[in-house]
Amino acid sequence: QVQLVESGGGLVQAGGSLRLSCAASGSTFSISSMAWYRQAPGKQRELVAYITSGGSTGYAGSVEGRFTISRDAAKNTVYLQMNSLKPEDTAVYYCRQTGVTGREVHWGQGTQVTVSS
Repeated sequence: QVQLVESGGGLVQAGGSLRLSCAASGSTFSISSMAWYRQAPGKQRELVAYITSGGSTGYAGSVEGRFTISRDAAKNTVYLQMNSLKPEDTAVYYCRQTGVTGREVHWGQGTQVTVSS
């Protein structure tokens, strides 16, 4: 069964950087699409970035140029490098894994990112 364990969240000043990690257990990581979502208080969960099994990436307009998503197949881990952080980036960040059929979706527990001004 797929389990996702996130780490790397914390408190950082505006302009700083954080690197989030999502370690996946299971045998389907290499053929799965991975994504990072975030949810701020009072707002809907939104897509931040995604990476396909083939390595294609996409980003929300609000983070493009500042965030980078990557994956390490040998470690079954997906990363989100966040640079030039802004207070509006404050949210709980969630890792999501989607199977090849699109029918199996797994979420991580979420990790808090707080950016102070």
